[in-house]
Amino acid sequence: MDLRLTNTLTREKQVFSPMNPQRVTMYVCGPTVYSYAHIGNARPPVVFDVLFRLLRLKYGADHVVYAANITDVDDKIINAAAETGQPIGEITALYEQIYREDMAALGVTEPTFRPHATEHIEGMIEIIETLVAKGHAYKGNAGVQFHVPSMPDYGKLSRQPRDEIVAGARVEVDSAKRDPADFALWKLAKPGEPKEARWESPFGEGRPGWHIECSAMAKAVLGETIDIHAGGLDLIFPHHENEIAQSECAHGKPMARYWLHNGFLSIDSEKMSKSIGNVKLVHDLLQHFDGETMRLALLSAHYRQPLDWTEALLTQSKATLDRLYNALRRMKDAEANEVDAPDAVLAALCDDLNTPQALAELSALATEANKSAERDWPRIKGEMLAAGRLLGLLQRDPDDWARGDASDAQRIDDLVAARVAARRAKDFAEADRIRKQLAAEGIEIMDGPDGSTWRRV
Repeated sequence: MDLRLTNTLTREKQVFSPMNPQRVTMYVCGPTVYSYAHIGNARPPVVFDVLFRLLRLKYGADHVVYAANITDVDDKIINAAAETGQPIGEITALYEQIYREDMAALGVTEPTFRPHATEHIEGMIEIIETLVAKGHAYKGNAGVQFHVPSMPDYGKLSRQPRDEIVAGARVEVDSAKRDPADFALWKLAKPGEPKEARWESPFGEGRPGWHIECSAMAKAVLGETIDIHAGGLDLIFPHHENEIAQSECAHGKPMARYWLHNGFLSIDSEKMSKSIGNVKLVHDLLQHFDGETMRLALLSAHYRQPLDWTEALLTQSKATLDRLYNALRRMKDAEANEVDAPDAVLAALCDDLNTPQALAELSALATEANKSAERDWPRIKGEMLAAGRLLGLLQRDPDDWARGDASDAQRIDDLVAARVAARRAKDFAEADRIRKQLAAEGIEIMDGPDGSTWRRV
């Protein structure tokens, strides 16, 4: 079954054909670790984790190499250190750990490589030296700049007109820039900046620009040309455009063959913004919602389309998972067949990661489970679990899922135990009160010869 992906570079849905099926390469831009990640930051790791899982199924787990970087040197990090008085290393270590834990809670598979910018400074300097030697870069007042007009097809990814390129260029003011669109490859250190944010180089003491970091890290761990480069829509320009410029002018070959970008995420139909106070942090959301519920919510829309993050979306996602897990609970005594995900699920995901259709097919399996005879359960259960593994869902024990989060489960366990004690003491009024209290919370108590258990209904 062919895998088709929409390539931002060509604006077409193309059959994916790796350069080497024995080593399929993918790079996804990771976080700048100076603060907590918001829910919009989580969309690329989640949706491209599904692609990683699909590629591993198609080509073999040992033949797919996936890198997601950590930006641990950046102006925002330096500003955070200045504001808090903490060493940069403490800030970046703390927020990297939180980020990785939060993504793990969302079911994100750990990538093959997690390159850190500070580990690849030498590689960045080498690329910059090559660009200077080839006439694509020069030293200015603030550091080394990439000279945009030196690349005739600059802008081929974003296809923005020159006036928009100039207006949107995120570069520091440098009166010696040869062209307004030129951007920073190396930034000379400013007075008062911490020692841990500067390195010696042939261009003077300083630090790399943001764009050159990914060019160097991708080359170091994956190679000069990779199969897939992915990230959020906001990275097309200037970040990915500038990565292409740096890498292709330095190496004389394409940086990536397929460029994938996920759509924006809004909050209750509004753009997420600190100014209006609607930024939703993953770390905070995980205090109130199960990570798997949040993952399904992020996969509920096609990755290239906008996604509106609402309370209703989370409620619906939780209800969907309840239904899927209830179907698995019904089949809990069946031994699941060892099977691949059903063809309908694979076909959906191979069609440009159509996760909404894949989820619909998974829902259809739950419907079949609820209508089928027990003799069909091993097949259906196996197919549901295989589809779940591909989507990163249904990773919990169904009984555990039905009991909810651990803290609430303990409270309910205590109430059920209190009811059992009341019945033994023949205090039936108290036992009935507890039963009614739990029923009002949607908790059903099931009494049996081996004791009392409960489930959410």
